[in-house]
Amino acid sequence: MADISPERHRECMNRFIDLANVMKDEGVDIKVVSSALMAASAVYATFTFRGNEGGLTASGVDKVTETYKKHLNRVQEMRKAEDEARRS
Repeated sequence: MADISPERHRECMNRFIDLANVMKDEGVDIKVVSSALMAASAVYATFTFRGNEGGLTASGVDKVTETYKKHLNRVQEMRKAEDEARRS
C-alpha cells in the first residue's frame, strides 16, 4: 500500500519546490519553471492513469483538472489565512 500520509505528501511536494528553486537560482525565469512543473505534472498524471499507452479521455482530463483546481484553491485558502494571521 502506498504511503499517502499528509507528511509524505508534504515531503514530496517540498522536494519539487526545492528543485524548482534550484532552477530559479540557476537563472531560469520563474514563469518557465512554473510552466515546466505544470507540464511535468500533466505528463505524470497521464502516465499514472494510462501508463505509456495512450492518453486520457475527456472525462479523465476533467478529473485531473478538477483535482488540480482543488489543490490550487487549498493553497489560496492557506495563503489568505497566513496573510490574515500576519496582520493580526
